[in-house]
Amino acid sequence: MDDEPRTTHWENWTAGPLTALAVLFIVVYAVPILRPDLSPGWRVACEVANVVIWALFGVDYVARLALSTNRRRFMRTNLFDLAVLVLPVLRPLRMLRLVTALMVLNRRTERWTRGRLALYVGASTVMLVMVAGLAVLDAERGSPNSNIESYPQALWWGVVTITTVGYGDHYPATAAGRLVALGLMIGGIGLIGFVTGSLASWIVERVSAADRPSEATKEDIDAVLAELRTLRAEVAALRTGAAPAPRYPDGSLPEPAAPAAEPG
Repeated sequence: MDDEPRTTHWENWTAGPLTALAVLFIVVYAVPILRPDLSPGWRVACEVANVVIWALFGVDYVARLALSTNRRRFMRTNLFDLAVLVLPVLRPLRMLRLVTALMVLNRRTERWTRGRLALYVGASTVMLVMVAGLAVLDAERGSPNSNIESYPQALWWGVVTITTVGYGDHYPATAAGRLVALGLMIGGIGLIGFVTGSLASWIVERVSAADRPSEATKEDIDAVLAELRTLRAEVAALRTGAAPAPRYPDGSLPEPAAPAAEPG
């Protein structure tokens, strides 16, 4: 059995649970950041859940690797997945665990919204801005030179960054925050390029469709055939010397009268 059906079966089987885990991961990551006054017990519980879910993402990677018959090719084509699983072991890079959750959500969202470009791009953009805001707030809060100290400020920074506006009123001052900014800039450029290209393609298709002659409908063809039959009947009547059949003002022929009943 080749690796494609096996990995596809595994991904289909784990899609729902992994999607739920990815959403839960973002929640337990966000709660301690959005609630600085959270009690130590809840803070520890969120951190434990964070690590456990991240480990389960690692189990998913190992399972897909084990199911693949060409493991070298699998590792070569999934190097980024491996990197975002291994690097968060380092405390300063723990925010990369968010990338793992986003990748899981993206795989599922892409299937749900296949053929719905606007929905997929819109959901991806909102999710990217919200997660980047959490990550940059986590990195910047408490830094001496930071000017991002609340989630609304982080969201505003995320919006002006992903749209490449860059007002400069809020910006990351730490190395970890600038790493988040780099990822958001690259994602913003990719999304804008994707949307721009898709919009241009849609405009070209609409213009081409407007230039093409409109296709005849079935009703149009039936009307032309009826007119041809009427003209043939009139030509045949003229050849035989009979009076042409009367027409209504709109040019149509009256329905033929029913034959009279024979006297009994």
